[in-house]
Order: sequence, then structure tokens, then C-alpha cells
Amino acid sequence: MSTPTPPSLPVIDIAPLVARAPERAGVAERIGEACRAHGFFYVTGHGIEPALTRRLEDLSRAFFALPEATKMQWRMELGGRAWRGYFPTGGELTSGRPDWKEGLYLGTELPEDDPLVLAHTPVHGRNLFPDIPGFRQTVLDYMAAATRLGHRLMEGIALSLGLEASYFADRYTADPLILFRIFNYPTQPVPPGLDVAWGVGEHTDYGLLTLLRQDEIGGLQVRTGEGWIDAAPVPDAFVINIGDMLDRMTGGLYRSTPHRVIRNSSGRDRLSFPLFFDPNFHARVKPIEALPRPAEVDDSATRWDHANVHAFDGIYGDYLLAKVAKVFPQLREAVLPG
Repeated sequence: MSTPTPPSLPVIDIAPLVARAPERAGVAERIGEACRAHGFFYVTGHGIEPALTRRLEDLSRAFFALPEATKMQWRMELGGRAWRGYFPTGGELTSGRPDWKEGLYLGTELPEDDPLVLAHTPVHGRNLFPDIPGFRQTVLDYMAAATRLGHRLMEGIALSLGLEASYFADRYTADPLILFRIFNYPTQPVPPGLDVAWGVGEHTDYGLLTLLRQDEIGGLQVRTGEGWIDAAPVPDAFVINIGDMLDRMTGGLYRSTPHRVIRNSSGRDRLSFPLFFDPNFHARVKPIEALPRPAEVDDSATRWDHANVHAFDGIYGDYLLAKVAKVFPQLREAVLPG
């Protein structure tokens, strides 16, 4: 039997952070080291029950096993401004090229009479839950557990920067924007003539923090100074990475790191579950005043999209919508005119 390759990114036991124990200062220090060195790390001791993640995985496989015509009953076009629902394989773009995956977009479940929904706020509203017994409740339970974990991790990041633990909650994440994705990377070959190179092309995430649960197949790769490395699955661990807004807030001290997903050729479909823990849609994102401010930060020449995140000045929702409009350009024109 071959020995599993050890992970090349840090693995941090965050149990003291989850419990808000005195030892969390040491955990925060390790998180800070990982953010400066990689922008990516694994966490164990996160407190999310394995039974919940197994149930989510089983139900997700049941959904993706349905005929495409059935899955299209919950297509994204029906989600409207909430930007929720199913998209088929090749239906999402990165840098203008189709990704070889299918997926289900979800987020915080809001009723029709919620003020944000009544105000027609984009990416807020109801989910389109597949008609599979237990699916809706399992997704809601998982999002609630992962959101709690996101709050604890942001406390650790605040402490790692020498700030009060509540720094981000006080300014950005008392009511975070939570977007959740369930992705299936099929093992089937790409049809001839379709311009597909990757499961997901090179990109950075948009917000503060991504909490990724991946199955045992793997395929995630992270760009480092030494080249691309595999973020191989670690049993019962989450992969955590920081996004563009944390990069902006820290003046580039904590950089959002490019990553990608190779096309799946394992012989089995691959599942991944990224949850994006982001600033409130209406929060104006600013540099952290307590940190030394560099004279100039512009890494656009080396970024995948050639953008300078440090030049952004506005609410997080504006940044997010500008990004997702490039991922689903046709949907952008249909449901978010103007």
C-alpha cells in the first residue's frame, strides 16, 4: 500500500480557537504565518460533525446523478436576482473559458418579506432546493455550521494582525454575505471543439475567506513562489484561503493566492463544497488603519486578471457583482440589467 503524500500547506488544529480558549493566541500566530506565506492552510479541530458532511456529500451525489433535464428544473435563470440554482457542465466561465464542472449555487435563505429582498438586493433571497428528501435541511445545517466556523476563523485572523478579536465582526461580518457552492467535476471527457482546459481556471476568490470541504479525489492546486502545488485532501480537514478583500484590507500583507482545479480524470466524479464568508453586501471595504500602510501596492502585473484590488473603493457588493458578471455573462444580462 502506498503512503499518502503529506500536505505541502500548513495543517492547523484550531480547536482552541473554536472554543475561544486561552491557547487561541498560539493558533492565531500560526494562522498569520500561513496567511503571509501561502494564503492557504488546512484546519482540523473545526467542530463540524463528520456525519453532517457525509450526509451533505451523499445527498449531493444523489442530486448530480439525476438526468440533466431534471436538474434544469432548478436552473439559475429561475433564481432571479438571488443568483441561486443549478448550472450544467461548462456553464460557468473563468477568464472567458468554460470550466469543466456543474454546480448548484446557494446562500443564506431569506424570505420574500426580508428587507433586503424587498429592496431587490442582488444575491439575496430564497434558494432553489432540489426535491430530494433531507437536502434542504442538510444544506441549511451545513451552512450554519460553516458560518460559525467562519466567524471563529476571522477572530483568529484579527488576533494574528494584532487587532481585537471582534475587529471584522464589528465592521464587516456581523451579518456576513454567505454564498455556498456545491460543485461536481465529472470524469467524462470534454466533447471535441469545446474550449475547456481546466476543471476551474486560475483565479482568486473575491471576499474575505473561503472554507472548502473537498472529497478524497482531489484536484485543487495553489500557485506559490516555487510554482503550482497540489492541495491534496486531508481527512476531515477544511482548506481555508483568503480572498481579495482581505488582501486589500491588509495592504497586501495577506495576499489572495491564485488557485485552480485540474480536469478530473480519476474515473469517479469529484465533489467540492466551497463556502464564501464575505463582508456584508453594503459594507465599504477599507484598509486596516492599525497596520503599516505601504507606499504603493499594485500587483496587477502578476495577477491572473491584471486587476489592482487595492485601487477598489466602494461597497463589497459592487466588487462582487463586477466579478460574477464575468462568470455568468448571459445570466447577468437577464436578471441584473443596468
